Amino acid sequence: MPRMAGRTFSLSVNGERVRVSAEPDEPLLWVLRDQLQLTGTKFGCGQGQCGACKVLIDGQPLWSCQVPVESVAGSSEIVTIEGLGQPGNLSPVQAAFARHTAFGCGFCTPSMIVEATALLRDNPRPTRAEIVAAMNGHLCRCAAYPNIIAAIRSVADSDREDEAR
Repeated sequence: MPRMAGRTFSLSVNGERVRVSAEPDEPLLWVLRDQLQLTGTKFGCGQGQCGACKVLIDGQPLWSCQVPVESVAGSSEIVTIEGLGQPGNLSPVQAAFARHTAFGCGFCTPSMIVEATALLRDNPRPTRAEIVAAMNGHLCRCAAYPNIIAAIRSVADSDREDEAR
């Protein structure tokens, strides 16, 4: 039987203010997917272990399966993969993942792009070890890890080339 929504919450998602009805403890993941149709955020384990559900909350990559909707209502800014770029106008990280075929089935790719975006924002020149550490909480069944690292490094290297000009 479906759960009856208990309260109305105002969220800022991908730069838009939206209203949703949910129980206060409902995971943000389900609000994003079921109510807002933002299905790029995936359900993996439901325990904050696989990384498939990561989104940016106030700029920090967090497991949306572990975040109650009530805790992000009001002033928090939520950014999903859908908020990073658009078809024909991909973000630099999205474009790099495509260029380097940094995905197999693509299930884990949205959250990895979200994580890599935060990493490169905070550390525009990460070392390989820093990239591996940042991506460590993401499981990829297709084992595209070398291509993922190459994609992230290419964005960092591109920034270096831009500065040299």
